[in-house]
Amino acid sequence: MQFAAVLLAAGASRRLGRPKQLLRRDGESLLRRGARLALASGAARTVVVLGARAERLGGELDGLAVERAFNPDWQDGMATSLTAGARALAGFDGAVLVLACDQPALELAHLHALRDGAAAAGCAATEHAGALGVPALISAELWREATALHGDRGFGAALAQAPAAAVWRLRAPELELDLDTADDVEAAIARGWLDPA
Repeated sequence: MQFAAVLLAAGASRRLGRPKQLLRRDGESLLRRGARLALASGAARTVVVLGARAERLGGELDGLAVERAFNPDWQDGMATSLTAGARALAGFDGAVLVLACDQPALELAHLHALRDGAAAAGCAATEHAGALGVPALISAELWREATALHGDRGFGAALAQAPAAAVWRLRAPELELDLDTADDVEAAIARGWLDPA
């Protein structure tokens, strides 16, 4: 199945107080690691959506065969980053793998599982306490609705409303830890998913 990847990295990390994109795992920033995993997933194209601190963060992507998209409306939530990704992928008619750079436990095996699940079902998404979220592989049909999203919401509601057989679910509790607070960072360090500060 042909798909592109969109890595969401535009947020300002307000609650954390420092750019989560620059936290490191095995000496590599989470931004660069997310882009590298997206490229390794088999995506035909990889778009990284930047917003806050775009110039500072952009250097983390040097040498990687990714496309950069700037979201000028990053303060208005995730939907604006998905819209920026959709603009960057204008003309691409395949499915889209959406991932974020703040899940330090993310591995290539998770992305391959989503790819294989979507090949059978049409879409694939990660379960988070019963809800569906990223990383997710969105069908081409559903992705076309990206520009209609608003606020800090992604495709979770649409995936939840889809017939059960149309969405393959990845059960990976380790991906429920994202990095919003200092406690989240400490928990990730304790599990070996982040380098000590």
